[in-house]
Amino acid sequence: MVLSHTTHPGNIGAAARAMKTMGLRQLYLINPRHFPDAQADAMAAGADDLLRNAVVCSSVDEALHGVVFTVAMTARRRDISIEVKTPREAMPELLQQAERQPVAMLFGTEMSGLTNEETGKAQALVNIPADTDFSSLNLAAAVQVMAYELNVAAQSYTPSAQEILPAPHEQLEGLYAHLERTLSEIGFFTTQNPARLMQRLRRLYARARPEQEEINILRGILSVTTEYNARLKSRYLEEHPDVQQN
Repeated sequence: MVLSHTTHPGNIGAAARAMKTMGLRQLYLINPRHFPDAQADAMAAGADDLLRNAVVCSSVDEALHGVVFTVAMTARRRDISIEVKTPREAMPELLQQAERQPVAMLFGTEMSGLTNEETGKAQALVNIPADTDFSSLNLAAAVQVMAYELNVAAQSYTPSAQEILPAPHEQLEGLYAHLERTLSEIGFFTTQNPARLMQRLRRLYARARPEQEEINILRGILSVTTEYNARLKSRYLEEHPDVQQN
């Protein structure tokens, strides 16, 4: 469980308690406003060990290092069309990915939830169904619901025979940075909104779930593209010496 920019320490303690009741032990905190804190200890009510072992991170990338599948929680519609699943739909897939490599559930800050940048780091979005007139769940309550749904899914889960090993978070982020840099160098962004386009490309690759070797192939293609583009520019400038290079 990864909690991003939690403002109230009591929610951290209550989330730890919710996790422990469902057999979950690994808690990551991204820039919590107050931690350690006596309120967190009090609300943990016996889950103090989770707080002592909690990993405090400075960024979402640090928290998701090594993770191959991230479920991001959302309570609102996003401006890009992305499939949003219910907890019951998403938990079997999370379990499947957790058979061989680390997975994560990502929760945002209490007032505004996750940013678009943070949800862009995930492979799936999940919304807890609630009354449309009052759909705001307390952070710890959301953690409890998700932990319970994961526990329920685990009771009837049958391990798969899949041999696919998806690329970890940091390797995907390296691809996205390389892709954005290459698209900029070849002038693709001149008629596109770079941020919005990169969000869409992130969703595309999230659905594809590329393996590590496939990431290496894609980055090799990007490197060749950049080299070829540089040669074309150089040749053009040689043939047109009167043209100034930007």
